Amino acid sequence: MDFNGLSIDQAPPISAPLRFFITAPLFGILAGILLLLSDSATLMSRYSVDAIVVTHLITIGLFGFIMLGALTQMLPVLASANIPKVKLVTSVSHLFLLTGLLSMATGLELSNAPALWAASFLLGSGFLIPLFSMLYAIRGVEHLTASIKAMRMSLSFASVIVLMGMFLLYGYAEDDITQLHYIIANVHSVWAVFGFAGILIIGVAFQVLPMFYVAPRFKQFCKKRIVWIVSFGLLMWLLLSSYAPAYALYAKIWIATFFWAFATAVWVKFNKRKRPISDVTVWYWRAASIFLTLGAFLWIFDEFFKHEYIVMVGILIGGGFILSIMLGMLYKIVPFLVWFHLNAMGYMTIPTMNEMINKTAAKVQFTLFILALVGFIFAFYMPEVLVPSALAFILSMAILEYNILAAVWIYMQTKKRKPDFDMSAFK
Repeated sequence: MDFNGLSIDQAPPISAPLRFFITAPLFGILAGILLLLSDSATLMSRYSVDAIVVTHLITIGLFGFIMLGALTQMLPVLASANIPKVKLVTSVSHLFLLTGLLSMATGLELSNAPALWAASFLLGSGFLIPLFSMLYAIRGVEHLTASIKAMRMSLSFASVIVLMGMFLLYGYAEDDITQLHYIIANVHSVWAVFGFAGILIIGVAFQVLPMFYVAPRFKQFCKKRIVWIVSFGLLMWLLLSSYAPAYALYAKIWIATFFWAFATAVWVKFNKRKRPISDVTVWYWRAASIFLTLGAFLWIFDEFFKHEYIVMVGILIGGGFILSIMLGMLYKIVPFLVWFHLNAMGYMTIPTMNEMINKTAAKVQFTLFILALVGFIFAFYMPEVLVPSALAFILSMAILEYNILAAVWIYMQTKKRKPDFDMSAFK
């Protein structure tokens, strides 16, 4: 790996990101259980209660937790952007998001207004506290790389969609669902997928592909312009959707084209790696490229079918693209965190990063995850496929939790044994 340009000495305490990573698969398991108990016809409607609950267990519980954990680790390391009071910020954020998401699920399923009011406050605070802390930390960075600029833009989109989400929960709490509610819900979902998650992944790829995979670096045009181009497309889509719906398709084509180009660039760069060694994380990146390509084009064609396939678009882009990247990066970030913190303590006889994750278990987890996604797509036409697909997803998330805890167990046991402690590390 290439650690050039990283401020490794600025890394936060290992507990700050790990609490998010450990919790994330548990929400995946919960989402799988609800899918198992739900009706496939209900899930096909993006505005049904079951679909909303499952969607947010995945988008907040999986996407959100993993992204916040990754950003907590990457901002200080990539940009020397030290988040103020990082232990307090991450502890409060984690607690608020955990209780807020459970309150939201309970409130929606039981139509409980107090639970929804609590969820609005807890989820809003749980996201805005770390988001504003991170944006504040970036303000003090002198040299803004392409990755940091992308993260800053992504955090800006995230702040807006959190406020939208609080408004939407208000509507459910007050049973006041107007046409404006559906308009904001549409913007909320599109900006969350492409503005927050999409731009963040693009920015992370600028740094991660050369560092972890020794892949060719992205061209300067891509690093300097692509985030602004996508952001412009999202703003253009918002304006056209609001004031000239007949022309909104052109903005969707704009956005989808550049994400398809990103997917193609990722695929090409993996083919040109200096050390073309394949592992499950490479499989995740390649799968994400394929799913993003399919999802981007289906998102365009869905405009001609009165949004009949919008849930399928969500599966392809949300699950196939975003979640694939998130899960693949967990297999890189968690072992790196454990190895780095043990090494920084002066312990010499410790497992390598490749030894901290059971490769066979990771491959099984990947296979089950892909089978589940494909099954969810086919469930649109064959409802009987939903149950085995949900079971595969639950098992996949359970194995992911095991893999993360296995690396954490290595960290705890190594600290307990203190093997070959080297005092020179402190000189």
